[in-house]
Amino acid sequence: MLAKLLNEDTVRVLVECGEWKTALRAGGNLLVSKNYLKEEYIDAIIANHQKLGPYMVVAPGIVLAHARPEDGVLQLSLSLITLKYPVAFGNDINDPVALVITLGATDHNSHLEALVQLMELLMKKEDVEKIMNANHQEEVLQIIRQYSRVT
Repeated sequence: MLAKLLNEDTVRVLVECGEWKTALRAGGNLLVSKNYLKEEYIDAIIANHQKLGPYMVVAPGIVLAHARPEDGVLQLSLSLITLKYPVAFGNDINDPVALVITLGATDHNSHLEALVQLMELLMKKEDVEKIMNANHQEEVLQIIRQYSRVT
């Protein structure tokens, strides 16, 4: 499941972004380009961050960007980008962010299995560090495949 969503089309490494908005757009645009999300969804993610603060920074160096399904999700989707230079999101504990994961969920349930597999990966500090330090997309995809299973 996880490897179906995070693949050659939706994973990028060493992306250069000057600040948090650019980082959120970079992750979201991978999914917009595949017609999985509408552009408005990225705008909603940014608006949520501005309104509610950096709650999406879920762990040291990691942001899980998301908004509501009705904000422009066309298909269940995930993207993952690593940042060449980590950026601040305004989270005193978990900044700076080096890993941007964007989730587009079509409802409140269909994404849960993929999210479980993603969380299993994110709880493995060693593998997260390998992803953050990867120089090539294939390095990241190999790690993702280890946590992916069909349900």
